[in-house]
Amino acid sequence: MTGPLAGIRVLELGSLIAGPFCAKTLGDFGADVVKIEPPGEGDGLRKWRRMRNGTSLWWHVQSRNKRSVTCDLRRPEGQAIVRRLARRAHIMIENFRPGALEKWNLGWEALSAENPALIVVRISGYGQSGPYRERPGFAAIAEAVGGMRYISGFPDRPPVRPNLSLGDTIAALHGVIGALLALHAVQKGGRGQVIDVALYESVFNCMESLLPEFDAQGYIRERSGSALPGIAPSNLYPCRDGAYVLIAGNADSLFRRLMSAIGREDLRDDPALARNDGRAAAMERIDAAIAEWTRQRTQAEVLAAMQAAEVPAGRIYSAADIAADPHYAARGMIERITAGDGEPLKVPGVIPKLSGTPGAIRTPAPKLGEHTDDVLKEIGYSEADIARLRESRTI
Repeated sequence: MTGPLAGIRVLELGSLIAGPFCAKTLGDFGADVVKIEPPGEGDGLRKWRRMRNGTSLWWHVQSRNKRSVTCDLRRPEGQAIVRRLARRAHIMIENFRPGALEKWNLGWEALSAENPALIVVRISGYGQSGPYRERPGFAAIAEAVGGMRYISGFPDRPPVRPNLSLGDTIAALHGVIGALLALHAVQKGGRGQVIDVALYESVFNCMESLLPEFDAQGYIRERSGSALPGIAPSNLYPCRDGAYVLIAGNADSLFRRLMSAIGREDLRDDPALARNDGRAAAMERIDAAIAEWTRQRTQAEVLAAMQAAEVPAGRIYSAADIAADPHYAARGMIERITAGDGEPLKVPGVIPKLSGTPGAIRTPAPKLGEHTDDVLKEIGYSEADIARLRESRTI
């Protein structure tokens, strides 16, 4: 094991997205992640979205750097396996509905009694307390309850979602932050603790000034399409060849350079537009001036002019654009691995990038139960024990 978390043992009881993404991130930086999966079927993510050779292509990203152990948590023998693993773990991650672990005799009180330094990351839709705690919660609902969906899309259409489970990923990253904070406290002599991560709260944490704007002024932020109300100019502009360019000239100096580049010195020198609050009040006039200029030029011409003026601008990338982009390649953001099915596959690289102790993709995503025997032997099970557990379908 290499990386800043080498020697840290993580027990993953989660499935699908939030819990496994949290564990994947820790595994990328050297943690030994043991993933518990139901016998026979495994994590449902193995069959999500597009498949190759019977396995989801997403699986090869989400489950890299992990060891798969099959274990039926509903059986006492399976619960005993998890308790043994938890005794030697530093971090345990789960994303079941609140109360599920307790039903299986694997709650925080039981596990921490045997391992006082254990850190348990609990990710759920609404958290471990409160009137909504028992409601099922997926990212789609969390994004709505957290405020993100309401402001997403165009004002004359219903709210939309990105074609991603952002709520899960955001919650997973909050789980990583909590786990590392708690690990630091343990290493300073403290006890283990529970990290209670709610999907909706993680989304809400990213909602900027949404709440204070309402509290102070009764203002409800609405959908605004590609614009960013209150921060100007920052929008999507049409080009002569039918393409679009994103331009963000919302800092004071950027605005001046942008207006010079499009030949609108009148706007550049207007004292009412010198600061963002003035520009925000004149968004339509500024956007119209920029769009008038971009419509007369191709996307390539607009991007070249913005680069020369040192104004942030870019085109909208598809997966094909990402795969072909030289900057992605130069930054190590596209890695070519041999996946668990034996075939090559391009996958996202590891971030964040640490100069001294970087993360790495050490092992491909495992086959179901690939490491069951090895891991059980590590925690004291004999060959006969393993055979008995397999015959009873516990593993």
